[in-house]
Amino acid sequence: MNKIGEIVESTSTEFTAECYELHELPALGSLVKVTAVEMEIFGIVCQSGTAGIEPGRHPVARGKDEASEEAVYQSSPQLMKLLRSEFQVLVVGHIINGKTYQYLPSKPAHIHAFVQACSPEDIKQFSQSFDFLNIMLNNRLQIPTEELVAAGLREMSKAHADPHAFLIAAGKSLTVIFSGDYHRLKTILARLKQ
Repeated sequence: MNKIGEIVESTSTEFTAECYELHELPALGSLVKVTAVEMEIFGIVCQSGTAGIEPGRHPVARGKDEASEEAVYQSSPQLMKLLRSEFQVLVVGHIINGKTYQYLPSKPAHIHAFVQACSPEDIKQFSQSFDFLNIMLNNRLQIPTEELVAAGLREMSKAHADPHAFLIAAGKSLTVIFSGDYHRLKTILARLKQ
């Protein structure tokens, strides 16, 4: 199991996970999964960051007299315990009994459930259809939706034998979705270039 974090907040549409290792965040647009008793829940990493563990208490600069970032952590080892890296995930589908559904599951993921990086096989299976794009495009996110869609498709394309063909197929699906919004379509297609 490739555990990359643990859920600390969860709703029907998204969840937040804390990384086990500081700064070991999955890439924007990465497909991740949570295995529950009755299903696997899939999501796209839509935000990430590192901050202090105490709300309202911000980290302060410590490297004035240090030669590197690594030296800052070596001279202040307590920082590893005072900071945390978290990432937010937009839920885009689930699998029950081996069948993939690209819509929201009936229940949210559990707090303390393990978040795993998806294998190339998981990604290929999940991305056989582009129905998940509708969930991504119809959510209010902290980042521009077009950026997340492009990042997600670029990340997924890496798991396919022919990344270019995958992106062409995704572009065709986006053309149908954005038939009346050329500007948004053009924005996403421009960002799909590798």
